[in-house]
Amino acid sequence: MPAPSSDRPPQAAHAVVIGAGPVGLFQVFQLGLQGIAAHVIDALPHVGGQCAELYGDKPIYDIPALKACTGHELVQRLCAQIEPFAPRFHLGQQVDAVQPLPGGGLMVGTAHGTQLQACAVFIASGVGAFVPRALNLPGLQAFEGGQLRYHLEEGASLAGQRVVVHGGGEAAVQQAIACATAPEPLRPASTTLQHRRDVFDAPPALLQELQALRTAGRIQIAIGVPSGIAEEQGRLTTLELTAPDGQPLSLPLDLLLVRLGLVPRLGPITEWGLQLERKQLVVDTATFATSVPGIHAVGDAVTYPGKRKLIVSGFHEATLAAWACAERLAGHRLPLEYTTSSALQQQRLGVRPQA
Repeated sequence: MPAPSSDRPPQAAHAVVIGAGPVGLFQVFQLGLQGIAAHVIDALPHVGGQCAELYGDKPIYDIPALKACTGHELVQRLCAQIEPFAPRFHLGQQVDAVQPLPGGGLMVGTAHGTQLQACAVFIASGVGAFVPRALNLPGLQAFEGGQLRYHLEEGASLAGQRVVVHGGGEAAVQQAIACATAPEPLRPASTTLQHRRDVFDAPPALLQELQALRTAGRIQIAIGVPSGIAEEQGRLTTLELTAPDGQPLSLPLDLLLVRLGLVPRLGPITEWGLQLERKQLVVDTATFATSVPGIHAVGDAVTYPGKRKLIVSGFHEATLAAWACAERLAGHRLPLEYTTSSALQQQRLGVRPQA
């Protein structure tokens, strides 16, 4: 199991939850009821995980007590529910190492250098960390983080730059519109939306806005299949295309924003010494503990006889995992308490004054 490496001193954490999807967020809630504070790590720059990415605006009908809600609405409700426990989020970071410590506990490290020394770890990563789908062209990845971006920080200045947005889905259309309508001091010199054909998969309202910006000359469209890049003195200068008629095209640029959607990657979890079965984590269904002491796993990341990949199943698993962790840390079995009558849990929830 690789050890985290960083020059930064580790932060102390009661628990670390890997994954900020619905099950990961509910894990934070159940830990909070047990008095266990949580840090949450997710590879995406926002909470919600697969629920927000794949059906953020689509209705969900099988959440208890909710006749229907969208993925975004469910995430918003779960975030409101965990507010009393003030979890600390580390977003846009992927965990690359988890190392058991000789004196007990675990060290969790991310590719960004964050280190957390935790009493327990809860893997709620679903089918894996969602990472941007890459544009694979020879030599292009050398510019990642500079002239090639898969995420753009909100409010980033693009003034004076020739921006090319590559992609044909909703994320690409939204990005192109955001660039073209940015406040004047931040707006790029030009915005080009590049796709293999002049057809885009986005909601009608976005397509109408895109067409209006095209008509106004604020967004250009470049049709073709990327075939290569050109660079000068270490700078990316051109995206080379093959047009639908087979002719070569050169698209000058200063910044390339790739928006091809997200794909799940199980990633470094396979290197942490955990028992796996068909790329899923094997757990004890009484505690949802994995084969490594101190590490629990819940949600779509796990497998066991009768497992169903449903959000409601993940909520059940998170509940049992939190109780098991609390009892392990306490060193004895804990009495069952109900939020309707437990003064302690109501104090933790902030609905009753502290004693």
